[in-house]
Amino acid sequence: MISYSIYKNDSSTEWVTFVHGAGGSSSIWFKQIREFQKYFNVLLLDLRGHGESKPSLKDGFQKKYTFKSIAHDVIEVIDHLKIEASHFVGISLGTIVIRQLAEMHPSRVKSMIMGGAILKMNFRSQILMRLGNMFKYVLPYLVLYKFFAFMIMPKKNHKQSRLLFINEAKKLYQKEFIKWFKLTAEINPVLKWFRQVEINIPTLYVMGEEDYMFLPSVRQVVEKHYKSSNLFVIENCGHVVNVEQPNQFNKAVISFLKSKA
Repeated sequence: MISYSIYKNDSSTEWVTFVHGAGGSSSIWFKQIREFQKYFNVLLLDLRGHGESKPSLKDGFQKKYTFKSIAHDVIEVIDHLKIEASHFVGISLGTIVIRQLAEMHPSRVKSMIMGGAILKMNFRSQILMRLGNMFKYVLPYLVLYKFFAFMIMPKKNHKQSRLLFINEAKKLYQKEFIKWFKLTAEINPVLKWFRQVEINIPTLYVMGEEDYMFLPSVRQVVEKHYKSSNLFVIENCGHVVNVEQPNQFNKAVISFLKSKA
Protein backbone atom coordinates (compact mmCIF):
# COMPACT_ATOMS: atom_id res chain seq x y z
CA MET A 1 0.00 0.00 0.00
CA ILE A 2 1.18 3.56 -0.70
CA SER A 3 2.34 5.68 2.22
CA TYR A 4 -0.15 7.97 3.96
CA SER A 5 -0.51 10.12 7.05
CA ILE A 6 -3.59 11.21 8.98
CA TYR A 7 -4.43 14.33 10.98
CA LYS A 8 -7.62 13.62 12.94
CA ASN A 9 -10.28 16.08 14.02
CA ASP A 10 -12.36 14.36 16.70
CA SER A 11 -15.31 16.73 16.30
CA SER A 12 -15.69 16.09 12.54
CA THR A 13 -16.80 13.08 10.50
CA GLU A 14 -15.77 14.71 7.19
CA TRP A 15 -12.55 13.66 5.43
CA VAL A 16 -10.39 15.66 3.03
CA THR A 17 -7.84 13.67 1.00
CA PHE A 18 -4.89 15.50 -0.59
CA VAL A 19 -3.30 14.22 -3.81
CA HIS A 20 -0.01 15.76 -5.02
CA GLY A 21 1.32 15.99 -8.59
CA ALA A 22 4.07 14.11 -10.44
CA GLY A 23 7.46 14.64 -8.86
CA GLY A 24 5.96 16.09 -5.67
CA SER A 25 5.00 14.39 -2.40
CA SER A 26 2.57 14.93 0.46
CA SER A 27 5.02 17.49 1.88
CA ILE A 28 3.78 20.08 -0.66
CA TRP A 29 0.62 20.42 1.50
CA PHE A 30 2.50 21.67 4.58
CA LYS A 31 0.77 25.08 4.35
CA GLN A 32 -2.67 23.43 4.36
CA ILE A 33 -2.58 20.85 7.19
CA ARG A 34 -3.13 23.09 10.22
CA GLU A 35 -5.96 25.12 8.67
CA PHE A 36 -7.83 22.14 7.23
CA GLN A 37 -7.50 20.08 10.41
CA LYS A 38 -9.50 22.75 12.28
CA TYR A 39 -12.59 21.62 10.37
CA PHE A 40 -11.92 18.18 8.86
CA ASN A 41 -10.05 14.91 9.19
CA VAL A 42 -7.08 15.17 6.84
CA LEU A 43 -5.52 12.35 4.80
CA LEU A 44 -2.23 12.95 2.95
CA LEU A 45 -0.95 10.48 0.35
CA ASP A 46 2.39 9.83 -1.31
CA LEU A 47 1.66 8.46 -4.79
CA ARG A 48 3.66 5.41 -5.88
CA GLY A 49 7.38 6.05 -6.17
CA HIS A 50 7.06 9.47 -4.46
CA GLY A 51 7.89 10.58 -0.92
CA GLU A 52 7.71 7.60 1.42
CA SER A 53 5.98 5.35 -1.14
CA LYS A 54 9.00 3.46 -2.41
CA PRO A 55 8.47 1.46 -5.60
CA SER A 56 7.18 -1.99 -4.67
CA LEU A 57 8.07 -5.30 -6.27
CA LYS A 58 4.61 -5.28 -7.86
CA ASP A 59 5.34 -1.87 -9.45
CA GLY A 60 8.62 -3.24 -10.78
CA PHE A 61 6.77 -5.88 -12.82
CA GLN A 62 4.32 -3.38 -14.28
CA LYS A 63 5.41 -2.39 -17.76
CA LYS A 64 3.63 0.96 -17.44
CA TYR A 65 1.53 2.99 -15.08
CA THR A 66 -2.03 4.03 -15.89
CA PHE A 67 -4.23 6.66 -14.26
CA LYS A 68 -6.59 3.82 -13.31
CA SER A 69 -3.87 1.90 -11.44
CA ILE A 70 -2.76 5.08 -9.61
CA ALA A 71 -6.38 5.91 -8.68
CA HIS A 72 -6.74 2.33 -7.42
CA ASP A 73 -3.79 2.93 -5.05
CA VAL A 74 -5.77 5.80 -3.50
CA ILE A 75 -8.93 3.68 -3.17
CA GLU A 76 -6.87 0.97 -1.45
CA VAL A 77 -5.92 3.47 1.30
CA ILE A 78 -9.43 4.85 1.86
CA ASP A 79 -10.79 1.28 1.94
CA HIS A 80 -8.14 0.34 4.50
CA LEU A 81 -9.10 3.36 6.65
CA LYS A 82 -12.83 2.54 6.20
CA ILE A 83 -13.54 6.00 4.77
CA GLU A 84 -16.82 5.69 2.88
CA ALA A 85 -16.51 9.01 1.04
CA SER A 86 -14.10 11.94 1.09
CA HIS A 87 -13.59 15.38 -0.38
CA PHE A 88 -10.51 15.33 -2.62
CA VAL A 89 -7.99 18.13 -3.12
CA GLY A 90 -5.43 17.77 -5.92
CA ILE A 91 -2.70 19.80 -7.54
CA SER A 92 -1.48 19.57 -11.15
CA LEU A 93 -1.33 15.89 -12.26
CA GLY A 94 -3.05 14.96 -8.98
CA THR A 95 -6.24 16.52 -10.38
CA ILE A 96 -6.24 13.92 -13.19
CA VAL A 97 -5.91 11.12 -10.62
CA ILE A 98 -8.88 12.52 -8.66
CA ARG A 99 -11.05 12.82 -11.74
CA GLN A 100 -10.13 9.27 -12.76
CA LEU A 101 -11.08 8.05 -9.28
CA ALA A 102 -14.42 9.90 -9.56
CA GLU A 103 -15.11 8.11 -12.87
CA MET A 104 -14.42 4.75 -11.26
CA HIS A 105 -16.05 5.30 -7.85
CA PRO A 106 -18.32 8.40 -7.92
CA SER A 107 -19.99 7.49 -4.61
CA ARG A 108 -16.62 7.80 -2.80
CA VAL A 109 -16.06 11.42 -3.93
CA LYS A 110 -18.05 14.13 -2.12
CA SER A 111 -16.39 17.01 -3.97
CA MET A 112 -13.29 17.74 -6.03
CA ILE A 113 -10.89 20.65 -5.59
CA MET A 114 -8.70 20.96 -8.68
CA GLY A 115 -5.66 23.19 -8.02
CA GLY A 116 -3.55 24.05 -11.08
CA ALA A 117 -5.81 21.64 -12.96
CA ILE A 118 -4.66 20.01 -16.18
CA LEU A 119 -7.58 19.61 -18.58
CA LYS A 120 -5.85 20.09 -21.90
CA MET A 121 -2.27 20.03 -23.12
CA ASN A 122 -1.81 23.21 -25.16
CA PHE A 123 0.63 23.48 -28.06
CA ARG A 124 3.56 24.45 -25.83
CA SER A 125 2.95 21.58 -23.41
CA GLN A 126 2.58 19.10 -26.30
CA ILE A 127 6.01 20.19 -27.60
CA LEU A 128 7.43 19.80 -24.08
CA MET A 129 6.09 16.25 -23.84
CA ARG A 130 7.52 15.33 -27.25
CA LEU A 131 10.93 16.67 -26.28
CA GLY A 132 10.72 14.78 -23.00
CA ASN A 133 9.86 11.54 -24.78
CA MET A 134 12.80 12.00 -27.16
CA PHE A 135 15.31 12.60 -24.38
CA LYS A 136 13.95 10.60 -21.44
CA TYR A 137 16.51 7.80 -21.78
CA VAL A 138 19.38 10.14 -22.66
CA LEU A 139 19.26 13.03 -20.20
CA PRO A 140 19.29 12.63 -16.41
CA TYR A 141 15.65 13.03 -15.41
CA LEU A 142 16.44 15.99 -13.14
CA VAL A 143 17.65 18.01 -16.11
CA LEU A 144 14.34 17.33 -17.85
CA TYR A 145 12.36 18.01 -14.71
CA LYS A 146 14.07 21.37 -14.08
CA PHE A 147 13.38 22.34 -17.68
CA PHE A 148 9.69 21.48 -17.30
CA ALA A 149 9.51 23.31 -13.97
CA PHE A 150 10.87 26.48 -15.60
CA MET A 151 8.49 26.21 -18.57
CA ILE A 152 5.42 25.72 -16.36
CA MET A 153 6.50 28.12 -13.56
CA PRO A 154 8.67 30.76 -15.28
CA LYS A 155 8.24 33.88 -13.13
CA LYS A 156 10.25 35.12 -10.18
CA ASN A 157 7.27 34.73 -7.82
CA HIS A 158 6.99 31.05 -8.90
CA LYS A 159 10.48 30.29 -7.60
CA GLN A 160 9.40 28.72 -4.29
CA SER A 161 7.06 26.30 -6.08
CA ARG A 162 9.75 25.43 -8.62
CA LEU A 163 12.36 24.69 -5.97
CA LEU A 164 9.94 22.66 -3.87
CA PHE A 165 9.04 20.42 -6.80
CA ILE A 166 12.65 20.06 -7.95
CA ASN A 167 13.76 19.09 -4.43
CA GLU A 168 10.99 16.50 -4.19
CA ALA A 169 11.77 15.18 -7.67
CA LYS A 170 15.37 14.53 -6.57
CA LYS A 171 14.00 11.70 -4.41
CA LEU A 172 12.56 9.86 -7.44
CA TYR A 173 14.49 7.11 -9.19
CA GLN A 174 15.25 7.47 -12.92
CA LYS A 175 13.20 4.33 -13.71
CA GLU A 176 10.30 5.67 -11.69
CA PHE A 177 10.44 9.03 -13.45
CA ILE A 178 10.33 7.30 -16.85
CA LYS A 179 7.25 5.28 -15.84
CA TRP A 180 5.48 8.45 -14.74
CA PHE A 181 6.60 10.26 -17.85
CA LYS A 182 5.17 7.52 -20.06
CA LEU A 183 1.77 8.33 -18.56
CA THR A 184 1.79 11.39 -20.82
CA ALA A 185 1.07 9.08 -23.76
CA GLU A 186 -2.26 8.28 -22.10
CA ILE A 187 -3.03 11.85 -21.12
CA ASN A 188 -4.70 13.25 -24.26
CA PRO A 189 -7.53 10.70 -24.68
CA VAL A 190 -8.17 10.76 -20.91
CA LEU A 191 -8.36 14.56 -20.82
CA LYS A 192 -10.56 14.67 -23.92
CA TRP A 193 -13.05 12.40 -22.18
CA PHE A 194 -12.95 14.52 -19.00
CA ARG A 195 -13.62 17.70 -21.00
CA GLN A 196 -16.56 16.12 -22.80
CA VAL A 197 -18.27 14.45 -19.87
CA GLU A 198 -19.61 16.47 -16.95
CA ILE A 199 -19.62 14.41 -13.78
CA ASN A 200 -22.29 15.17 -11.18
CA ILE A 201 -19.88 15.99 -8.34
CA PRO A 202 -19.38 19.54 -6.96
CA THR A 203 -16.05 20.79 -8.34
CA LEU A 204 -14.00 23.87 -7.57
CA TYR A 205 -11.11 24.77 -9.87
CA VAL A 206 -8.49 26.94 -8.15
CA MET A 207 -6.14 28.39 -10.74
CA GLY A 208 -3.34 30.96 -10.77
CA GLU A 209 -3.90 33.96 -13.02
CA GLU A 210 -0.37 33.34 -14.41
CA ASP A 211 -0.93 29.64 -15.14
CA TYR A 212 -0.84 30.42 -18.87
CA MET A 213 -0.41 26.82 -19.90
CA PHE A 214 -3.54 25.42 -18.25
CA LEU A 215 -5.94 28.24 -17.23
CA PRO A 216 -7.55 28.92 -20.69
CA SER A 217 -8.82 25.34 -21.11
CA VAL A 218 -10.12 25.30 -17.50
CA ARG A 219 -12.16 28.46 -18.19
CA GLN A 220 -13.74 26.76 -21.23
CA VAL A 221 -14.60 23.58 -19.33
CA VAL A 222 -16.11 25.46 -16.37
CA GLU A 223 -18.38 27.36 -18.78
CA LYS A 224 -19.47 24.06 -20.32
CA HIS A 225 -19.81 22.16 -17.02
CA TYR A 226 -21.63 24.99 -15.24
CA LYS A 227 -24.00 22.67 -13.32
CA SER A 228 -21.21 21.14 -11.24
CA SER A 229 -18.17 23.43 -11.62
CA ASN A 230 -16.92 26.72 -10.22
CA LEU A 231 -13.68 28.59 -10.91
CA PHE A 232 -11.63 30.66 -8.44
CA VAL A 233 -8.67 32.53 -9.98
CA ILE A 234 -5.87 33.81 -7.71
CA GLU A 235 -4.08 36.96 -8.87
CA ASN A 236 -0.25 37.16 -9.12
CA CYS A 237 -0.04 33.38 -8.88
CA GLY A 238 1.33 30.61 -11.08
CA HIS A 239 0.63 26.89 -11.37
CA VAL A 240 1.16 25.65 -7.79
CA VAL A 241 -1.56 27.73 -6.12
CA ASN A 242 -1.47 26.05 -2.69
CA VAL A 243 2.25 26.89 -2.24
CA GLU A 244 2.35 30.34 -3.84
CA GLN A 245 -0.82 31.78 -2.28
CA PRO A 246 -1.65 29.44 0.61
CA ASN A 247 -3.89 31.86 2.52
CA GLN A 248 -6.14 32.57 -0.44
CA PHE A 249 -6.14 28.92 -1.44
CA ASN A 250 -7.04 27.73 2.08
CA LYS A 251 -9.78 30.32 2.56
CA ALA A 252 -11.48 29.63 -0.80
CA VAL A 253 -11.26 25.84 -0.51
CA ILE A 254 -12.36 25.57 3.15
CA SER A 255 -15.31 27.87 2.46
CA PHE A 256 -16.32 25.69 -0.52
CA LEU A 257 -15.92 22.44 1.44
CA LYS A 258 -17.92 23.72 4.41
CA SER A 259 -20.77 24.59 2.02
CA LYS A 260 -20.71 20.99 0.71
CA ALA A 261 -20.19 19.17 4.04
